[in-house]
Amino acid sequence: MRRSGGRKRRLHFSKIYSFSCGRASLKEEHSQIGGPGFSRVVFCNEPDSFEAGIRNYADNYVSTTKYTVATFLPKSLFEQFRRVANFYFLVTGILAFTPLAPYSAVSAIIPLIIVIGATMTKEGIEDWRRKQQDIEVNNRKVKVHKGSGEFDYTEWKNLRVGDIVRVEKDEFFPTDLLLLSSSYEDAICYVETMNLDGETNLKLKQALDVTSSLQEDTSISDFHAMVKCEDPNANLYSFVGTMDFEEQQYPLSPQQLLLRDSKLRNTDYIYGVVIFTGVDTKVIQNSTPPPSKRSRVEKKMDKIIYLLFGVLFTLSSVGSIFFGIKTKDDLNNGIMKRWYLKPDDSTVFYDPKKAPIAALYHFLTALMLYSYLIPISLYVSIEIVKVLQSVFINQDIHMYYEETDKPAHARTSNLNEELGQVDTILSDKTGTLTCNSMEFIKCSVAGTAYGRGFTEVERSMGRRNGSPVHEALIGKDDTAPIKGFNFKDERIMFGNWVNEPHGDLIQKFFRLLAVCHTAIPEVDEVTGKVMYEAESPDEAAFVIAAREVGFEFYKRTQTSISVRELDRASGQQVDRLYTLLNVLEFNSTRKRMSVIVRNEEGKVLLLCKGADNVMFERLAKNGREFEEETKEHLNGYADAGLRTLILAYRELQEDEYTEFNAKLIKAKNSISADREALIDEVTDNVEKDLILLGATAVEDKLQNGVPDCIDKLAQAGIKIWVLTGDKMETAINIGFACSLLRQGMTQIMINLESPEIKVLEKEGDKDAITKASRARVLHHIDKGKAQLTASSGGSEAFALIIDGKSLAYALEDDIKSLFLELAMGCASVICCRSSPKQKALVTRLVKSGTGKTTLAIGDGANDVGMLQEADIGIGISGVEGMQAVMSSDIAIAQFRYLERLLLVHGHWCYRRISSMICYFFYKNITFGLAVFLYEASTTFSGQPVYNDWFLSLYNVFFSSLPVVAMGVFDQDVSAGFCLKFPLLYQEGVQNVLFSWRRIIGWMLNGLISAVIIFFFCMKALQPCAFNPDGKTAGKDILGAIMYTCTVWVVNLQMALAISYFTLIQHLFIWGSITLWYLFMLAYGAMSPTLSTNAYKVFVETLAPTPSFWLITLLVPISALLPYFTYSSLRMRFFPLYHKMIQWIRYEGQSNDPEFCDMVRQRSLRPTTVGFTARLAARTTNKLRR
Repeated sequence: MRRSGGRKRRLHFSKIYSFSCGRASLKEEHSQIGGPGFSRVVFCNEPDSFEAGIRNYADNYVSTTKYTVATFLPKSLFEQFRRVANFYFLVTGILAFTPLAPYSAVSAIIPLIIVIGATMTKEGIEDWRRKQQDIEVNNRKVKVHKGSGEFDYTEWKNLRVGDIVRVEKDEFFPTDLLLLSSSYEDAICYVETMNLDGETNLKLKQALDVTSSLQEDTSISDFHAMVKCEDPNANLYSFVGTMDFEEQQYPLSPQQLLLRDSKLRNTDYIYGVVIFTGVDTKVIQNSTPPPSKRSRVEKKMDKIIYLLFGVLFTLSSVGSIFFGIKTKDDLNNGIMKRWYLKPDDSTVFYDPKKAPIAALYHFLTALMLYSYLIPISLYVSIEIVKVLQSVFINQDIHMYYEETDKPAHARTSNLNEELGQVDTILSDKTGTLTCNSMEFIKCSVAGTAYGRGFTEVERSMGRRNGSPVHEALIGKDDTAPIKGFNFKDERIMFGNWVNEPHGDLIQKFFRLLAVCHTAIPEVDEVTGKVMYEAESPDEAAFVIAAREVGFEFYKRTQTSISVRELDRASGQQVDRLYTLLNVLEFNSTRKRMSVIVRNEEGKVLLLCKGADNVMFERLAKNGREFEEETKEHLNGYADAGLRTLILAYRELQEDEYTEFNAKLIKAKNSISADREALIDEVTDNVEKDLILLGATAVEDKLQNGVPDCIDKLAQAGIKIWVLTGDKMETAINIGFACSLLRQGMTQIMINLESPEIKVLEKEGDKDAITKASRARVLHHIDKGKAQLTASSGGSEAFALIIDGKSLAYALEDDIKSLFLELAMGCASVICCRSSPKQKALVTRLVKSGTGKTTLAIGDGANDVGMLQEADIGIGISGVEGMQAVMSSDIAIAQFRYLERLLLVHGHWCYRRISSMICYFFYKNITFGLAVFLYEASTTFSGQPVYNDWFLSLYNVFFSSLPVVAMGVFDQDVSAGFCLKFPLLYQEGVQNVLFSWRRIIGWMLNGLISAVIIFFFCMKALQPCAFNPDGKTAGKDILGAIMYTCTVWVVNLQMALAISYFTLIQHLFIWGSITLWYLFMLAYGAMSPTLSTNAYKVFVETLAPTPSFWLITLLVPISALLPYFTYSSLRMRFFPLYHKMIQWIRYEGQSNDPEFCDMVRQRSLRPTTVGFTARLAARTTNKLRR
């Protein structure tokens, strides 16, 4: 089978790019092949061979689920019974089948089965959804060699080590592949690695020369080779191996490795051999198994359960000791003190002769009887509430992204309340904060600023200032948007630049943008429109800008660049050819890029663009005419969050160029260790005496609303870290763009860019490099801490910026605590060039080191480890890939939705769950202690005051539905006020609503209510006859009245605690009370064998008696009075922040700007970030001046 279509662009890119720099050689690191850690052997095109079979490599199936069919039942049961309350009810359920039980076994075991079954069902459904996503990925198709040059589609999961696959343009790589050849003659291909490192710029890979001829399907049939390489590991940026082919050995490097989940771009097809599969691939090696996450509230709830267990065991022990003593004295000289227990006829339970054993049996009975102190329905009620809360999150129209038709999606409901307690956000950059696109928006040419567009930062600051001018200007533009171009200025556009005073320099400026790059043009055969594939998005933005202004780059050959530009003299479009002599590439050390071209007049021109800190020092004395104006414009661009580059040029004399080219060729052909240094030295000597043209300003296009969102989160007291795989300059620029950094903020930079370390790297002494690097990182950390200490108490803000190499040392065991201490003292933290593993380790350090809730947010496979390590993982369902979403707890479409997710839903969920749990303990203590007080009054005889089904149905029908409604619907303040007063979020971060003080307070409230209910009812029924017939109240009447009062008290307490009533809450509260009366009627009408002592107790005894109705009126009022008094005094003298907001809303002051600002300013801190802090800092600086 022959491939279809002709070969794509016969360009030898190795002549344009310095590929020889990246090619491997058989050097020291390859001598490790075959040793420990380098033992993998791959038989190319022979996956079925005996040698391949005995190695038993992993298959290519990848799973992100928590359970399998075999492990679901045992693992899920373990998840349920590790909750101590569930385990306790399992034990009491078993004991209920013995004669010790004070109630029937059925009433004890059925609630437990319902609770466990409901929770396991929810877990199973959530994991099944993950399974469906895994199936979709594993069943993707790719062409694989079946033999004799025939390729056929197969699922990813079926691939084996040694298979040869053909990947087409825009397809993802199914495994880690060794590149054999491509549609290009010199076997290069473009790869997009956004899912791995978050970068959208295309990477260039190149196969070995010896395999580059494998251009046809038929040529694969006879290809056989053996690859020996490193074992599976998590390092994305290294690969060491050799290929034995045709009795020759060739070295392999990362240049030939194509990683799973990266995408083939701008290349028709490639052939590759499968090296690592499934769990052995580098992207999966960088991930961790999906953890079983539990919220802090839930963990604390377990501690409360332990406390209640302590109370339960104490009460049971005290009661049993007292019971044993009383039982021993029951028979005294033949006189029975407790004759109703028939101690003379008892075998064990009440036998005075066996008092110690009777006390032990009573202890077991008491454990079951007082079990109502522990709320069995708490867990299942919380599960129900969390699922319903997740439904509201999923259906929130304010978090729906219409452009991609993606709503928010809570993939697990276990962590809803954690959303209201986030202390630190760790965010990816590309695709998370940004849209993966750059826009040319402003420029400075010959000392004049051009461009009337506004950045997201400027728009946000304008709105904050109340200035409508920015939005008004933008609203007048009706032109269709152009990707990568947001430049608006009538002085430049439509050829008007020719009328400008420095038109010649403007021409040179945009001509430089059209020529100085490594982009590849693609002409649409239908429309004729030129599109560009570039190594970086900002480079694409430059050539697009040049095209829109009138300098259209439309063709590239191996030795020339063709540009269609506007001729100043004639005013016509003319085609100009620039002979490409050299490309001096950009790197992080040089911070500049140059091309040397010969124009049609025969002049040799050096065109250069680079960072301002390296370009200004390279200007000639006569080339600095506009330096001051340009610097002033640069400062303004930086303040607007724009990425800037300086453009300059010079003309080279022919002999000067000839000498330079000879030196460059000599340096490139050098095989010494300092080859790169020699090249840099040669290029450094020619890139000087430049003439300044101006500066570009490109917006690394933020997602809509990112600065606003970050500002709100910062006002809420949330710390924000950015962990990115991008280089330091890019990360710093985006930090300014989204207001994490600002002018005047002290930057603490930690990197290993020092002359001493560079010398050691040339010498190759790894131990010396490690020692020096470690010492440098420690020095930076100590220096940074000293700066923090010196400014303590002041208003100075600090930002910590660290690169990946330094981070590796900062995360070592003996340094990481110092690093964390420094980082927590800074307003912003940006980690650059971070690997996925480092992102996860930083997240773990923050989570364990601070003990606070961490949230990680990202969009690519490189963020999976970070998302799983954090307390909460948020996946951005962006344009590319679903790896982050599949491993996340909650998925959203845009970063800006994080504001509403945390400040609104997070606050509500935290408050609802906290209040719900406190109320649960309150109502169960009220109920359980009343049972204990009755038993104490009957000398701990082991008899419950309530009927069996009264006991069982209390938590199911008569008190649980109102609390579920509160957990789903209650709001202390509206969504608008949550966003208007971000400091309200700190109630969750500081755990104000679920502190031990608040929990114990609710428990004391329950104790007070139980005491009032029991003693008031007892005293009210003791003095006289209960009804007109002269009968006194028995246990059945006392129990029914106490139960009625309890139902009224706990439901009215709920009504007092609720801040936001809905129809459903009214229905549940008053419905629960009504249901109790209906139940008494229905249950009492049953035969005495079923209703026992509740037979017609309401109809014949309670309803006709006025004292019953009087007691049920006065007792609830008395029981609720202490809570009402405390709440009123607290509201008057010590209000919580949400109570203050409720009060200003009630007083009608919510729209008073002055009053709202006075309340809101409590949320501002000297070290906060965001444009609010930027404005505050600017105002402070003006006042100081």
